[in-house]
Parts: sequence; structure tokens; C-alpha cells
Amino acid sequence: MGRARTVSALLVIDRLRVRFDSRDVLRALSLEVAAGELVALMAPSGAGKTTALRAVAALQPFDEGRIVVDGFALVPGPVPPEARLVPLRRRVGLVFQGHALFEHLSALDNITLALRHVLGKSREDADAVAERLLDSLEVGARASAWPRQLSGGEAQRVAIARALAPDPALLLMDEPTAALDPPRRTALGNTLRRLCEQGRGLLVATHDAEFARAHADRVLTLGT
Repeated sequence: MGRARTVSALLVIDRLRVRFDSRDVLRALSLEVAAGELVALMAPSGAGKTTALRAVAALQPFDEGRIVVDGFALVPGPVPPEARLVPLRRRVGLVFQGHALFEHLSALDNITLALRHVLGKSREDADAVAERLLDSLEVGARASAWPRQLSGGEAQRVAIARALAPDPALLLMDEPTAALDPPRRTALGNTLRRLCEQGRGLLVATHDAEFARAHADRVLTLGT
């Protein structure tokens, strides 16, 4: 039985269509994610899951439809200039597949980069946010480590901390279990449930049916 849904929609995707070279990658995708809800978006590789997340995060233009993230609307056409996207950057965080940490920056500096250079926080304030997040995700001792020194599970948690640094209401995750063994998958699922308990909404793109069944409130399948 699924967990109870809340009524406050943080994310609304309405009839989203994305085309590459005259080919539909996504066609008429509609979904909602509520505050406190974890929604798993399932489909095989290449079916458009990552494209959907990138469109929500304004990293990918779309051709038709509408996206609203906690009141901030995106419309078809080119991706807006970054200066116009600051409100969105405060509302949504994205954890990329493979973590995508900057190899030349420590774990701490990976987290503080956007806080300092996009949101204008001081170094002291940004460091305080990063340290608090790393501690809450049980990797505080790895703050000075380089990405190559982190295990897969540690890198995943640092990437989550980076996405959470602006305190977004909505968290997007792309194939988060791809490089994790079963115990780390369970630990990740428990971490994501705690984030939902804080009132965040999570949209997780995955092909891991077991993880989705164990931890998601709802499972949506592209093409059905």
C-alpha cells in the first residue's frame, strides 16, 4: 500500500514534449510531486527520464507543455538566461547520475561553490551550511576529501548535500542507485525518506524497480 499523499504540489509537469532532431524524446508527460512525497519515474535507459529532470532544472529546453516548480513557471522555448533562473535554483536541486562532483574541489568546496557564486553567500556562511549538511548525511569527516578519495556511497551523499545547499523544496535524482550495493541502496532510501519527512518533494528517475517499490510513495512509468 502506498504512503499517504499530501496536497501541496511542489512540481507540476503538464503535457511536456521534448524533441531532438525531429524525434520525440518525451511526448505529453504529465505528473505532480507533492511536498513530503517521493515519486519514482521509471523507464528503460534512453526513454527520457534524464531529459525530464533536466527540463525541470532548466538545463534542457522543451518544445511544448508547462513546468511549474513551487510557483516558478517554465515555458517552451530556449532555456532562460541564468540571471532569471536564480529563483528556480533556490527551489530545485539536482543530483546527477555518477554524482558529477568537480574533481579539483574538495567535498566542502563542491557544496559551497553555488552558494557563494550564484546565491552570493559569504565564505563563512557557505562553509557553515556545507558542514551542517555533511554532518546530517554522516560524511562530515570527509569534508576535506577530494572526490577521487570518496567511496561511491560517500560521493552520493556529498552530491546530495550539494543539491540541498540552497535549501530547495524539490530534489531531483537521476539513477541514484546505479553504482550502489544493496546495503548502500537501503541506506540511501532511508536518507531520502528523511528528506521527505522534512517536507521536501523528491522525483527520482530510476530503472531500479526494487528500490522504487521499497521507498517511493508512487511509481510512474513512462509510456503507460
